Amino acid sequence: MRLSRVWGRMLGALCVLPALFSGPCWRSAKKDVENKMTNKLTHLDDKGRASMVDVTAKAVTARVATARAVVRMKSETLAMIVDDKHAKGDVLAVARIAGIQGAKRTSDLIPLCHPLMIGSVKVDLAPISAAELEILATVKVSGPTGVEMEALTACSVAALTVYDMCKAVDKGMVIEQIALLAKQGGKSGDYYRAESGAADDATNGAQEA
Repeated sequence: MRLSRVWGRMLGALCVLPALFSGPCWRSAKKDVENKMTNKLTHLDDKGRASMVDVTAKAVTARVATARAVVRMKSETLAMIVDDKHAKGDVLAVARIAGIQGAKRTSDLIPLCHPLMIGSVKVDLAPISAAELEILATVKVSGPTGVEMEALTACSVAALTVYDMCKAVDKGMVIEQIALLAKQGGKSGDYYRAESGAADDATNGAQEA
């Protein structure tokens, strides 16, 4: 008799479970999770369509971003660049200007980026081994959104310019390790890539801005 009552209660509980997982509480909890997941992709609207983030109401604050790229090549090619013996001229100077120009034109290249009144772009190119050229770009702005994409674009365009100028002598060059090293400012807070050691550079950049 007792056993039958226990089984009856268990069966009753099992019958209730479908109602629990289809009821308003469950649907509300499920919706909250979906909203949190959707909010991570700020360039998608509630229907999953690509859209530009509305920054109209965001505060104008100082923002800094630093990015990096590496161009790997033959040691003879890098020596030619460093010694300024390329027939086309000063590779490093041209790539530096190209990187600055690339940062300023980022919104023309990346569809959902906002046009920004950039305050400063600094692009540095230097060998880090006998066959590797490192490119560092730091971008500063006072605005409602960050300049991570501008820093990444500066590095990318500078690296592509190095390839363009040197492809006649070294078509096997590789552009790699394009990454954001650090960013400061904005609602999401500061970010420093763990292995970059770029925190001091970014901090100095923010103080100068």
